[in-house]
Order: sequence, then C-alpha cells, then structure tokens
Amino acid sequence: MNTARRGIIPDPIARQPWGMLIPLFMLVAFGAAVLYSAAGGSMDPYASSHLTRFGVFLVMAGVIASLPRPFVQIMIYPTYIVVLLMLLAVEVMGQVRGGSQRWLNLGFMELQPSELMKPMIVLTLALYFSKLPVGLITSWRALLVPGAMIALPMGLVLLQPDLGTSLALAFGGGVVMLLAGLPLRWFFGAGAAAAAAAPLAFYFGLQEYQQRRVLTMFDPEADPLGAGYHITQSKIAIGSGGLFGKGFNNGSQSHLQYLPEPHTDFVFATMAEEWGLAGGIFVICMFTIILRWGMRVAYQAKDRFASLVAAGMSATIFFYIAVNLLMVMGFAPVVGIPLPFMSHGGSSMLTNMICIGALMMVNRWNRDAPRGGLAS
Repeated sequence: MNTARRGIIPDPIARQPWGMLIPLFMLVAFGAAVLYSAAGGSMDPYASSHLTRFGVFLVMAGVIASLPRPFVQIMIYPTYIVVLLMLLAVEVMGQVRGGSQRWLNLGFMELQPSELMKPMIVLTLALYFSKLPVGLITSWRALLVPGAMIALPMGLVLLQPDLGTSLALAFGGGVVMLLAGLPLRWFFGAGAAAAAAAPLAFYFGLQEYQQRRVLTMFDPEADPLGAGYHITQSKIAIGSGGLFGKGFNNGSQSHLQYLPEPHTDFVFATMAEEWGLAGGIFVICMFTIILRWGMRVAYQAKDRFASLVAAGMSATIFFYIAVNLLMVMGFAPVVGIPLPFMSHGGSSMLTNMICIGALMMVNRWNRDAPRGGLAS
C-alpha cells in the first residue's frame, strides 16, 4: 500500500483483509434479504436476528484475529477438554428438540457444543502435528493419537444423534491429517475400510429416520409426501426460478409453506426460486472468493501450525457449503447442515465466524512475521 493511501485511510482499517470481508458482507446482506422474503416480507423473526448475530460474531472474530500465537497455543488443549466435557454434559442434561439432544441451556442462550468442536478439532490437530517431529509422521503417534482426538467427540455427537456434525468433525480432522503429511496409503486404506463397513453402519449404526434420508436421496419421488418431501420441494423451488427468478419476495414455494425450513437448511432453494441461476452464481462466486483467500492465507503461512490452522478452517467452511448445496439439489442426504452466512441459525454462524476469525488471525501472523525466515 502506498504512502498516500496510508495517509487517507487509517492504518488499522487499511490492514483488514477487505478482499475477503467485502464478499462476506455481501453474502450476509444477501442472506438477510432472502430471510426477509422467507418471513413473508418482514425483518422479524429471521433477518433482524441474522444481522444482529453477524454483528456480534464479527466483533468476536476481530478479537480472535488479535490473539497472539503463544496464547493461542497454550489455550488449545485446555479448551478442547472443556468442549469435550460440554459434549458429555449434553448427554446428561442437554435440551431435546425434534428427537435430538444437542443443546445446553446457559440461561442467556442455548449453546450447541458440537458446533464449537468443529474449529477446535482443527486447532487441536494443527498444534499436535506442529509439535510432532517430521520423522515420526509415519509412526503410530501420527495416527492413533489424532484418531482418538477425533473419535471421542465424534462418538458423543453420534449419540445425540447428529450425523452431519460428526461427518464435519471427521472431514476437518482428516484434512489437517492429510496436509500434515500422513501417507496417502493410510487414507486409501481408511476409505476402503469405510466402504466395506458402510452396509453395517447403515443397518446398525443409523437411526431409522437417518436410513430413510439416505435412501430418499436416490429416489425422492418414491415417497414425495413423506421422506422425499424436503428434496422434492427443494428441487421444485430451484427449478422454477429459471435464469433470473420469480422476483424478490415473490417465491411461492416458501410463501405458501410448501418448502420446509426455507430460512435454515433450504435457504438456497428459497433464494434460487426468487433470484434464479443468476443468484446462485453470485452466491457461489462469493463463497469461492472467501475460500480462495483462506487457502492463500494457508499457503503464505510461515510455519506448519499456522498453515494447518488456515487450511483446516477453510476446509470446515467448505464442508458446510458443499454439503448444503448438494443436499438442497438432491445429491446428498438431508443432514441438517445450514448454508454459511445466509441461513438463519446462531450455532452455525458462530462456528463459521470462529473460522473467519482464525483465518484473519493467521493472516495477521503472516503479515507481522519477520521477512526472510520462518516464524518461531
């Protein structure tokens, strides 16, 4: 940045990663517009709380971005244990909704600890592998210890039951392990073992409603008014939008309540009906810019810990995006994964803004690191 520009724009503002923040603001604003329409042309109850939560969590992300590396590294393992204990507390005293026990009532808010575990898995494994000598990357310590760190929270989340979140934990942890340098043959072996165990997991590990969701993905028209209702109505909403949509606040599927959860899991279908293919391309482009920035932060990191944190946080956001878009288009089971920065929901917004804050933190570390060498 040149001297003249520094003189015009205050340095704390000029240093912010506006190449990521502007697309993020545009996504959140567009999401608020879609939520306004989903509520029948009202800011309440969705759009106003969506914007309020984003404002609060943006401040939180700014605080995370300012944290020094030594403090972060000291706090990771204790925080992981605290979140793990919170998952245990969910099994004892958690709030039950829709047959799932996932929330802790803290009085001022209801917290979903499994959401906090998604970024914590990334941070914990990134710290572990940054301290593991390179020569041990192919040893049992590189597999069994991180595997246990992932398996413990996954098991507790599956008891809730919450298949989508457990898969998110596995994905985020797996990406960190892959980028840490674990042999590819281990991942191929794990994939083959998972494929072999899939039938057993389907019949004995999944609840009946989860089995129906998986089967419905392959043939939603077989039960269009039952298990296939969500996907069928979502496809109708997306397809009816055409190139440029029916127009803002003119979506019949959501307004006539044919589309289930038009403000959360199926907000993309709500958007596509009113804004069409053009709106979908806009959303995907904004996500692409954010993820590309996140991976560039990982690439520019000056040490292994920072690189793994940035890549893992980007992967966590990507998982939300990919699974939600595949779900609403009928290419993945309905697993309750909201669309980042657009869906109405405090827990998902919290998780994704923690990821954004961590990426901003690593970006600041990259900027402040001494040139010509690796940061310690």
